[in-house]
Amino acid sequence: MEAQTATKSKTSYRIQRYYAYVLATIISLSVPFITINGNHIFLLSFDKKQLHLMGIAFDMQELYLMPFLLMLLFLGIFAVTALGGRAWCGWTCPQTIFRVVYRDLIESKLLGLRRIKNKQKEPNWSKAENASKRLIAIIIWTALSLIASANLMWYFVPPEDFFAYIQNPTEHWFLIGFVVATAGFLVYDVIWLKEDFCVYVCPYSRVQSVLYDDDTYQAIYSTKRGGDIYNDDKEKIIFKAKDLPNEADECTACESCVTVCPTHIDIRKGMQLECINCLECVDACTTVMGKLGKESLVQWSSTRTIEKGEPTKLIRKSTILYTVSLILIIGLLFVMGGKKEYMLLNVNKTTQLYKIKEGNVVANNFLFLFQNTDSKPHKYTLEVVDNKDIVIKKFRPFKLSPKKLAKKVVVLQTDKILVNDNTKDTPITVTIRAYAIDDPERISVFRKAVFIYPRADKLKK
Repeated sequence: MEAQTATKSKTSYRIQRYYAYVLATIISLSVPFITINGNHIFLLSFDKKQLHLMGIAFDMQELYLMPFLLMLLFLGIFAVTALGGRAWCGWTCPQTIFRVVYRDLIESKLLGLRRIKNKQKEPNWSKAENASKRLIAIIIWTALSLIASANLMWYFVPPEDFFAYIQNPTEHWFLIGFVVATAGFLVYDVIWLKEDFCVYVCPYSRVQSVLYDDDTYQAIYSTKRGGDIYNDDKEKIIFKAKDLPNEADECTACESCVTVCPTHIDIRKGMQLECINCLECVDACTTVMGKLGKESLVQWSSTRTIEKGEPTKLIRKSTILYTVSLILIIGLLFVMGGKKEYMLLNVNKTTQLYKIKEGNVVANNFLFLFQNTDSKPHKYTLEVVDNKDIVIKKFRPFKLSPKKLAKKVVVLQTDKILVNDNTKDTPITVTIRAYAIDDPERISVFRKAVFIYPRADKLKK
């Protein structure tokens, strides 16, 4: 019964990973096409200088959300690492998904060049049949790389613009060049660089060990049951089953867990930065030990459970701190995102400080820059909210289309004596409200303007 149970689950992690890869692929391909009220779920457009997040468009002046998104990204990855090791690498990382597509699907399933259960043995490329099949594999992956590269670009150039741009390639050389260059890198990375990218290039592998603790879930070989395969100097002391020093040691030295590893490591050596937690070794050992009616020697577990026989602590200091931090960041992200302004307004004073007109009327000129960041047109107007003696002149309400800008010269003036000072000009701060006449509750912004009132001796008696 135990053997049957173990055998049934021999490919469980691999199958689960394949499901995760399919889900990640569907999400990455579909997200750029999903819009809410004309805005994308996620889009960082350098062309339009906008960030689209959950159907809300934030302009360049509102990119205060970016630090929160970056903190959410990094803290989220760190939290996942503290809980499940390099689960991101083995289950969601595009590099791993691309390698599985090329190695397991194209080379193994479609062309029959290798066995899925042996990641160490490379096909004999000197054979003419294998060489021709490899050429076909490269062509197939090149086509898929172009799709993947275009998919990446859709997060920076929306698909509707992307497909319009590529119809005129001579006018968009940078876009075309970026897509082709990225696809070229993916071809080199997946076919020739392979898992060396994870081992030598990716910085994540260098920081993973800092984030691990005794309760981090990872692929672990049980030396208590299987015996020591390596000594304290990481030198291999067991090569074959006959070399096993203790009859109680359950490891058969079949090395199935080694041949199946995509990063070419021996999990029995202990934690290594090359391990991406794909759990191929767990599946392999489950198959072998299942035939003997025993539980796998390599398990998806924690050091505390394997070495100390204690239950893994999911709720601990590190996970509590990560959870609190992520909740705070998400809360701040929603609060800041709720402050989205559907009209942007910059107020700048002209070079002329003031002008004194007939009848001691003092006027100050300002340049107002309006931007309609909403998805529909609005009609805007202005009012001074905190000084009834200063009025707005030479401004008429105007209509502005979505995503458009408009510059208006606005004159603030007064015929009242606001300050009686013969020594200096006096700055007076006034608050101006700009709002949409058709939607004043939702679209309303307040800006400060400094009105310069001249010293008394400049006014006519």
